[in-house]
Amino acid sequence: MNPLLLVGLGGTAGALGRHLVGTRLERNRADTLTVNVLGSVLLGALVVAPVGESVALAVGTGFCGAFTTFSSFAFETVRLAELGHPREAALYAGGTLVVALVGVALGGVVATALV
Repeated sequence: MNPLLLVGLGGTAGALGRHLVGTRLERNRADTLTVNVLGSVLLGALVVAPVGESVALAVGTGFCGAFTTFSSFAFETVRLAELGHPREAALYAGGTLVVALVGVALGGVVATALV
């Protein structure tokens, strides 16, 4: 299948998934944190699992690329600082980074155990 089509289909699914999570958890940055951690776990699993190039393009590049949202994370962090909450902004930024990295590692461990 055409790589552009794979990425596009995966991206469409990821964007729809991101929207659904956002409408369910729309409060105090929980939606952005949730999608970034879930996407990190999934991407970590994909890196370890023996998937073909088509799955890597559709799910890794397409779905995870559209599902996770670095721009929202960056905006929310800056906005917290602008509103006079620099400590909360730093905790949110650092905490998101740590939890996302742990998510990648966890996804890799789970995929390794299942394969």
